[in-house]
Amino acid sequence: MPVDADRPLRPLVVKCTAGVDEVERCAQAFTVSATALASGVEVSLWLTGEAAWLAVAGRAEAVELPHSAPLADLRDALLGAEAVTVCTQCAARRGITEADLLPGARIAGSASFVDEVLQPDVQALVY
Repeated sequence: MPVDADRPLRPLVVKCTAGVDEVERCAQAFTVSATALASGVEVSLWLTGEAAWLAVAGRAEAVELPHSAPLADLRDALLGAEAVTVCTQCAARRGITEADLLPGARIAGSASFVDEVLQPDVQALVY
């Protein structure tokens, strides 16, 4: 179903809690986020747990899922919009620093996530 041009677009915050450990669920989060972005929706994708690795070069490129757009392509579209955030604690547990992230990604904590999802008219999804 296409986006209704007469209806105002609400910002979308997506939290991806799965990485290559659950690639299908992970791909769903990236697909929905990239589709919303392409439809003109303001998108914020949060990578938590094993998904944190997908903001590091070479990680998404290694993911293959039949009948799904390449994860790296979806990621790159979101990075281009500076819509990717890696959870602070998740990054720290994995030894990921800002220097490890691809351009367009950042590291931020739960206070930032809570602030985003509590903004007026925001739709939040968790995968």
